[in-house]
Amino acid sequence: MPVPRLATAADAAEIARLRSENILSEPLDEAWLATCAEQLALRLQDGGDARAYVVDSPDGGLASCALGLVHAVLPAPKYPKGLAVRIHAVATDPTHRHRGYAKAALAALLDHLEHDGVTLYELYAGSSAPLYEQLGFAADPALMRMTRFPAAVEGNAS
Repeated sequence: MPVPRLATAADAAEIARLRSENILSEPLDEAWLATCAEQLALRLQDGGDARAYVVDSPDGGLASCALGLVHAVLPAPKYPKGLAVRIHAVATDPTHRHRGYAKAALAALLDHLEHDGVTLYELYAGSSAPLYEQLGFAADPALMRMTRFPAAVEGNAS
């Protein structure tokens, strides 16, 4: 089995593709894919907030990825360095599923983040919950979520 490797900025387009094709309810169009890839490439650079592990496909491109976005929280006994991560994407190309790639990539990412001092992990899971439970995630009934866009301004501001 291929060993997961730390992603670089050069992997951003493939990570964006895997996320779009395998996670999102509607795949992104080319313009949004390009925007995501550009922003992710910057965030994967040294000093950026993104961390990802990937499994290369023998056919070129990526077979699987696990992407986390690190963010600061106020320190507390359970997160003394004040670091948290939102696991933003765990995806495997359909032709490479059921080979353990996603689990290997996510386990490598979690180990890397633990080494960096992250102790609070957040994940929004769908149908792959058993994978996440095997790695120590637990459901949290207290989670609430909202998407909020700025209200459109009516009339002219005079």
